[in-house]
Amino acid sequence: MSGHSKWATTKHKKAVIDAKRGKLFAKLIKNIEVAARMGGADIDGNPTLFDAIQKAKKQSVPNKNIDSAVKRGAGLEAGGADYETIMYEGYGPNGVAVLIECLTDNRNRAASDVRVAMTRNGGSMADPGSVSYLFNRKGVVIVPKGELSEDDVLGAVLDAGAEEVNDLGESFEVLSEATDLVAVRTALQEAGIDYDSADANFVPTMQVELDEEGARKIFKLIDALEDSDDVQNVFANFDVSDEVMASVDA
Repeated sequence: MSGHSKWATTKHKKAVIDAKRGKLFAKLIKNIEVAARMGGADIDGNPTLFDAIQKAKKQSVPNKNIDSAVKRGAGLEAGGADYETIMYEGYGPNGVAVLIECLTDNRNRAASDVRVAMTRNGGSMADPGSVSYLFNRKGVVIVPKGELSEDDVLGAVLDAGAEEVNDLGESFEVLSEATDLVAVRTALQEAGIDYDSADANFVPTMQVELDEEGARKIFKLIDALEDSDDVQNVFANFDVSDEVMASVDA
């Protein structure tokens, strides 16, 4: 997971750039709308909505936008779209396995966007099931480091079902079974530990080690995929060393 997490951390910093911010806001709002539709507007009874709102607030999405999304999703306000989740599978450069999670109200547009981004950036589409077996669904909580040590985080989450805590440089990544995500997030809250996001993500079971050229190619592909309004998440099974990451960032 480390390679993809490093990339996620790097992107987390870059997300502050306004050019991408509008797109990021739209995706976070969509998450909220869907969570409210699936589980209702009450965050106490809808942990998925709670996490979607938390993530949006961490990215400075205005409260009024968040409230409107909750109301649209829950049917309390007109204008909500009927989004469906579609997973696409494929291979990127260097044989990297790629899972593309779309949240869309137009299946044809989503399929077209994904196919174009893949073929133009050295990727290829794959049949359903041919890539997904390389990933497990896991609970992933990202905790900003601050003054925290790995032991502080581990101590807070161990009894809640956390499996491991990884050091990502400026943050910690807490992995658990997807079903333990809420318990882990709650344990952090009860310990007074702040977290940036809590998601059920696809985590690779094996990784492809990339050099600088390979890393640049896969990042370019992920960027092209995430440029589509319909693409919500991209998961890939690559790893890059800190040295390669530093070269790419430079």
